Amino acid sequence: MRLGLPHMGNLYIPLKALFQRLDIDYVIPPVNNQRTLSLGVKHSPEGMCIPFKLTLGNLIEAAELGADTLLMPGGNAICRLGYYAKTQEQILHDLGYNIEMVQVGVSERKLFGLLEMIKRLSNNAPWSKIISAFRFGLAKLNALDRIERVVQKVRAVERIKGTANWLFVKAIKAIDKVDDYNTLKKVQADYIDQLNQVDKAPQAQPLIVGITGEFYVVLEPFSNFDVESELGKLGVEVRRTTFVSEWTKFSWFLNPIGIDEKDRIHKAALPYLKRDIGGDGWE
Repeated sequence: MRLGLPHMGNLYIPLKALFQRLDIDYVIPPVNNQRTLSLGVKHSPEGMCIPFKLTLGNLIEAAELGADTLLMPGGNAICRLGYYAKTQEQILHDLGYNIEMVQVGVSERKLFGLLEMIKRLSNNAPWSKIISAFRFGLAKLNALDRIERVVQKVRAVERIKGTANWLFVKAIKAIDKVDDYNTLKKVQADYIDQLNQVDKAPQAQPLIVGITGEFYVVLEPFSNFDVESELGKLGVEVRRTTFVSEWTKFSWFLNPIGIDEKDRIHKAALPYLKRDIGGDGWE
């Protein structure tokens, strides 16, 4: 088995850590680009959304690299995302790829279902090894998101535009290479320190803009024309509503072990949105 999956921001970094610790053979397709989009548009029904088309393009690229098992979210939620995997699997079969689509259930067995799926992909690795690998991947995810929050602040006030982005690219590469918790903590602290020391305009009072919207498009720079960096060049500080590390707390993901932020979020949304409309509407 060789596993492939689509991109969504930097999520591939913690997933790589998980796969490597469980000795899962995998391929990472190229970062989303014009070819990815062209492949997705060419082979998708016209009315499908950009997330469907970009993830399909990524899955085709993964299949081209030899992946025979593809990982996609799926399930029985109201959101149309629950139907992507089956539709994309049929498209890939029609294109001649002999692949199996593995769905990550986003509405059924929650965290336990995800861990059971990882156990299957890891050829029945011991639970201790699965949980250890999962925790390390989650630690990388949290480190990436903490650094990115600092990047969002520094972009708006840096004297030399592009410095924060340059440091963020270096931080991503460093976190990708890390293989233990101590080094991960040092890398996180080092890059946050470097970002805080970036030369800043002393009188800067940046406009603060909130970024919200559909989960994938908010998190995937290619699909949103890298709007956060573009706003940063104009001296705007971005406050993004969605980080994958927060989503793991606010959604179904960690609720089974007693961390339940979802009720608080729904209560805040209820004056404006009376029912679950699927996707991330309430969140």
